[in-house]
Amino acid sequence: MITKCVFPVAGYGTRFLPATKSTPKEMLPVVNKPLLHYAVEEACAAGIQDMIMVTSRGKHSIQDYFDVSYELDSHIAGTPAEKSLYSIRGLLKNCTFSYTRQNEIKGLGHAVFSARHLLDSQPFAVTLADDLCITPKNSPGILSSLQQLHQEHGCSVVALAEVDDEKVSRYGVIRGKQLSDRVWKIEDMVEKPTLKEAPSRLAVVGRYLLTSDLLELLGQTEAGRNNEIQITDALKQKAQKGEMLGYLFDGQWFDCGSVKGFVAATNHVYSNLSTD
Repeated sequence: MITKCVFPVAGYGTRFLPATKSTPKEMLPVVNKPLLHYAVEEACAAGIQDMIMVTSRGKHSIQDYFDVSYELDSHIAGTPAEKSLYSIRGLLKNCTFSYTRQNEIKGLGHAVFSARHLLDSQPFAVTLADDLCITPKNSPGILSSLQQLHQEHGCSVVALAEVDDEKVSRYGVIRGKQLSDRVWKIEDMVEKPTLKEAPSRLAVVGRYLLTSDLLELLGQTEAGRNNEIQITDALKQKAQKGEMLGYLFDGQWFDCGSVKGFVAATNHVYSNLSTD
């Protein structure tokens, strides 16, 4: 079982300025829970216990959120408002939280590599909180499905979603062979291709389950576009060796890194709230 999950949360969130001037993008609420809360819940539901936050300056509210607030607990004890804290208390009870700094914002690959000293030599998960993924009720979350595939095949696994033509250039897109209804053997990956260059319409969603040798590959990866170390460059090497699978997940994916996606996610969650 995978026990560790890395959450890269060091970015500036410039698309949401001025709100993100003092509030991390990952802490923006979708209705009444921050994006990062949903992501940690998903990891916890997959049996992952150790949550590793790769942060930067100005992200102290993340550490405060995943901690006990004695003053608040005392103030609302015995009131109806106390019920609102049940979910975060459950996470605090069942998970541990570690924090490390990404001293330079140099891409997703660099963020994951910054957590290497907390990962030992074990496979690990990576979750991007601004990709809010909602699976049908009574269905396993994405990380649970990736766990199962990793246990069966022993290789790295990434989540996939089919995207429209006009969105292809925003994401990493795979080329591969379909092995079953939802499983693909990935042979290559192209980062943000033009529509003409795209080998498929299957984009990589922000859920990864990676074998530990990927950290060594990231350490050897040179900075590319925008002087950033792209995780796609390391993943391509594994794909070209036949060591990577993709899982086409069943559910809805909201790209909350964009204002449009964030609003759509908020509307969806609100419309599906319990009437209790």
